[in-house]
Amino acid sequence: MSDCQGKSSWPELVGATGEAAAATIERENPLVNAIVLLDGTPTTRDFRCDRVWVWVNSSGIVLRPPRIT
Repeated sequence: MSDCQGKSSWPELVGATGEAAAATIERENPLVNAIVLLDGTPTTRDFRCDRVWVWVNSSGIVLRPPRIT
């Protein structure tokens, strides 16, 4: 993660709605694409500086701090 530019973690967004969190993430670091996913959804395990998974529950609420993955 040290090679990635800009903000890389957003712990303050836990409890926010996924869509609002994604908008905040992309505004604070325009180099990333924030992707809202339902908790438990399978994802790739490769690391990319331009991707942030935003994990939400069935109500669309962020469960854990979004970060570059």
